[in-house]
Amino acid sequence: MKTPNNLSLSDSEERQSRFELRTLLETSRMLIESQDPDFVLNNLLLITMGKLLVPKGMILINQGSDHLYQISKIKGRNPLEEGEVIQIDFPEKKLDQSAFSGNEIPEITEKLGLGENSTFFNLRTSNHHLGFLCLGTKGTRQVLSEHELEFIESLTIISSVAIANSRMFQELRLINRKLDRKVHDLHTLLELSKDFNMMVDQDEIARTFKFAMLGQMLIRTFFFVLDENGEKSIVASSGLNDKPSQKEIQQMFELEDVFYCEEEHDCPFLDNNDIKLLIGLRFQNEKIGVVGVGAPANKENYSKEQVNFLQSLGNLALLTIQKTYLLEERIEKKRMEEELGLAKTIQQGLLPSPIPTIEGFDLAATNVSSYQVGGDFFDIVDTPDGGHLLAIADVTGKGVPASLLMANLQSMLHALAPIDISLSGATDSINDIIHTNTPDDKFITFFWGKISADGKQFEYVNAGHNNPMLFRKGEDKPIELEEGGLILGAMSTITPYKSSVVEFQSGDVLVFYTDGVTEAMSPDLDEEYESERLTKCLKANLDGSSEEIMNAVIDDIMAFSKGVQYDDITLMVLKVN
Repeated sequence: MKTPNNLSLSDSEERQSRFELRTLLETSRMLIESQDPDFVLNNLLLITMGKLLVPKGMILINQGSDHLYQISKIKGRNPLEEGEVIQIDFPEKKLDQSAFSGNEIPEITEKLGLGENSTFFNLRTSNHHLGFLCLGTKGTRQVLSEHELEFIESLTIISSVAIANSRMFQELRLINRKLDRKVHDLHTLLELSKDFNMMVDQDEIARTFKFAMLGQMLIRTFFFVLDENGEKSIVASSGLNDKPSQKEIQQMFELEDVFYCEEEHDCPFLDNNDIKLLIGLRFQNEKIGVVGVGAPANKENYSKEQVNFLQSLGNLALLTIQKTYLLEERIEKKRMEEELGLAKTIQQGLLPSPIPTIEGFDLAATNVSSYQVGGDFFDIVDTPDGGHLLAIADVTGKGVPASLLMANLQSMLHALAPIDISLSGATDSINDIIHTNTPDDKFITFFWGKISADGKQFEYVNAGHNNPMLFRKGEDKPIELEEGGLILGAMSTITPYKSSVVEFQSGDVLVFYTDGVTEAMSPDLDEEYESERLTKCLKANLDGSSEEIMNAVIDDIMAFSKGVQYDDITLMVLKVN
């Protein structure tokens, strides 16, 4: 028997098979190269309906639930609408079948308006069920042949991969946009940090803060209220219709640190000036500043990232102002000839007092100043995600220069705390700023780590600091936390700082210290205290509270040195309950 083209039937089938294979290959290339899920789904439906001459069809996309599906695409007359989300209780076994007849699930077929002899093709990858390609009855009323089923199944496999790839691409594009924004915000904060650190005039700081707010966020209405020695007043503003009374200012200080003004409140000033957001600024756990902003230029609500940026910018300005307060107070009293007393005031004033409480932990910390002031530093900072940053550092040199460099380090730490950035990436940035903006002979040994919000993990970076020691029950030797990189300021970041994570266990004791501990000298100046004595003392007191452990170390050092101290002694002891 011959076909009209004088080809045998097998030749015709083979030619048709080659044509379909080329179609699959061309379609595969087109769909996989596409980065738009909508394009992939639309072409999948059109190609299959055209191939089979099916007048009705739709694509269902699973919404992360076993029974919720969105009608992503729909063709032909149907009471359902594109974009509609409906509940469909597919039998569990159908989710694993590559294809099945609608006659096997008549209730679902009727609900979808597809009629008898419809066919469902599973859209899935090796790991995830994505949805279904649903095709109504062929125009010829015939069921699909085995050859047609194989062709459509092949097409759905290709399309499933293309959908998964396009989704991944869109997620990566969204992540990249967010990352670009965070990098931009971080760069802005670091540049402003350099500007602020050069300022000593409070009016100039407030003015710079104001224009940074207006320029970066495109805000027209803004005010900055500061508590100066108990007197609260606006130090910078723009676009206000009136000024708040002292009662209204006090009301603003009593609201939450992040307060969206559409919530209920009793402060008419906020409504009269169309203020959308209030951000409280704290120093040493005391609220001493409030920033209020109107709607941004795009009239949209403030995102979490924008709130974090505003907090960081406000903290940066506040810490700079506080630094100027400390400098001005001492300069007015003693002038520059009393550098030693001024440096001590700066150093102690910037250390957290009282020591914050962290749920699930027993924390103690102290700095025992020597006569010749050094650059020891420690801090405990809350992060927006409920975690806690612990930092300890030692600046080379003595006196005011070391204390100011310590203050700058703290400013950067507080500016970075609300930003969602990795510890290693933040350490890279801090190192580059210190290297660029400090003399060649100034360095900082620095260690910081973050306790996770659930208190189970501790991620850290060690930048050339004395290795903190983690004592664990049942283990004879402490674990030293040494992962990180070079001391800060030695050179620009070439190799990124590394971070590491330890899992906390009940009863763990983590001890941070500066070299004033291990380098304490005997009265004859012929022997150092060294890490062996420190380890022995700690092991003998691990059953005590964190404060008892800390005091035992200090007492042991003082007994060894006979009370003579040549360098600051800084200790932090963290005990896991």
